[in-house]
Amino acid sequence: MPIIKRIDHVAMVVEDIEGALAFWRDALGLSLELLQEVPREKSAIAFLPVSGVEIELVQPTSADSGIAKYLEKRGPGMHHICLEVDDISAMLAQLKEKDVQLIHEEPVIGDGGRKYAFIHPKAAFGVLMELYELP
Repeated sequence: MPIIKRIDHVAMVVEDIEGALAFWRDALGLSLELLQEVPREKSAIAFLPVSGVEIELVQPTSADSGIAKYLEKRGPGMHHICLEVDDISAMLAQLKEKDVQLIHEEPVIGDGGRKYAFIHPKAAFGVLMELYELP
């Protein structure tokens, strides 16, 4: 049976990543661990660790990206919660078995070989959930 290991990160959609860093990094004093563009997702991301969990800031880099459409429709704010799991394929199979609505039926291979998939917010009472497995 697959296991949820921990909350990996909480993602925030922002219009301006540098402006958001003025709050999260400069005002709150969080350390910036990573700032990079993700061309595949047409976004820029920043990760700021807090006690084993990270705050992820996500800014669209293209008006036709999914993040840009989300930002236009809902405005800036919380986007998703990410849970690290030990076996993402088994977790997705378990969720499908329980008729949980998924955005990804199979894991997507991301940077560094990590695997991820999203659970539809309709299944999680309005919260977009990401599942994540380290290589």
